[in-house]
Amino acid sequence: MRQRPLVPQLLTTVLLAVLASAMWAAWLGWDQQYDVHPDGSSTGPYEAWQVIGLVLTLLAPACWAASRRDFAAAVLGITAGLTVAAFYDWSDDGSGLYVIGATLVMLGSLAATAAVSAMISVAPIT
Repeated sequence: MRQRPLVPQLLTTVLLAVLASAMWAAWLGWDQQYDVHPDGSSTGPYEAWQVIGLVLTLLAPACWAASRRDFAAAVLGITAGLTVAAFYDWSDDGSGLYVIGATLVMLGSLAATAAVSAMISVAPIT
């Protein structure tokens, strides 16, 4: 397999990171209110459809980069973008637990994009 030049790989990685951060803002960034139920419990601030929409939206660019054999760009770009967005979005939490949440976003997006890239890599190119 031929190695791609470093500059296009870096540009793809940065493009995917910016795209992932923008998609976080579009799907999750505007919703900051927790829903309080009659029994006193609260949920949120995100609804399931928002997170599913974010994942499905990022699936296309992840598949695009992996199909170009830019596995590192797909995994690192999307993971970095989502991690930075989560860290920024949640950093106003006074308890400091946002660091744990951002770490979990990082680990989850790393695992998911690596799995998608691996599946794309074994698919035949037509």
